[in-house]
Amino acid sequence: MRLAEAMQAEGKTIEIVSMDSALVYRDMDIGTAKPSKAEQEQVRHHLIDILDPSEAYSAACFARDVKQRIREIQERDHIPLIVGGTMLYWRAWVYGLSNMPPANPEIRQRLDEQAIQLGGWPAMHAELAKVDAITAARLKPNDSQRIQRALEVFHITGKPISNLFAQAPEGDGRSGEPIPNWIKAVSLEPSDRGTLHALLEKRFDDMLKNGLIDEVRKLHQRGDLHENLPAIRSVGYRQVWEYLNGETNLERMREKGLAATRQLSKRQSTWLRAMDRTVFDPVQSKGFEEALAYCKNYLISQD
Repeated sequence: MRLAEAMQAEGKTIEIVSMDSALVYRDMDIGTAKPSKAEQEQVRHHLIDILDPSEAYSAACFARDVKQRIREIQERDHIPLIVGGTMLYWRAWVYGLSNMPPANPEIRQRLDEQAIQLGGWPAMHAELAKVDAITAARLKPNDSQRIQRALEVFHITGKPISNLFAQAPEGDGRSGEPIPNWIKAVSLEPSDRGTLHALLEKRFDDMLKNGLIDEVRKLHQRGDLHENLPAIRSVGYRQVWEYLNGETNLERMREKGLAATRQLSKRQSTWLRAMDRTVFDPVQSKGFEEALAYCKNYLISQD
């Protein structure tokens, strides 16, 4: 928003494209830190509020949609600014994805039933290790979404998902591949982990104070949503959903929400460290202003 304002003063218009897997969903505002209506009116945003929480969205969908939005923005002679931290979306857009099969609801249902029979997703993690040790080694035993997807791909293709990732057209974006010269990557990364964790804790607590539980309750009361949908699996929503199901108490829900937030941040950091990017620490004195000046000067230099 600050960069858009700065470029407006230079006679240039920025349009923001969200690279976030949760902002695509309507009625999910607090837990996604969605830009306010006023902010969206001030600067045009894309790929926000485009789906109902009952619908699925994927990295392949994002790659298709972001390319279309970029073309449209550039046709208006405006500047596309892609903002967000869903790093699989980054890979799909910049490097392309391997030939992954689409989701299969019947197989997912069978896997859900098997998980119940075996006593949970740690047992399914052990099953995954039998057919794809590489993927199992990088996933946590309770990461139900990714374990399910890896097993689903194996059941559909007969091949480990790690093999398919290895066949991605231009690499996976985590192995040091150069970023195409038509993209300039800039990241804001607090260098002190303790400070970062404190900020993440405050962020989640602010969401709870601002009505996250009531927001999830409205979704919970609809009756057509469930915990295996991508929207409800989002960090924060999954933990509050479990609380509303009576599976945990308020204190434990908060602890699990904070833990999931830290895990997400750690995964993002792992991706970022492998990327060719320009880094600024927004917590340090003048760090954010330096990032703003850098981006502004870069965009002006592209004229």
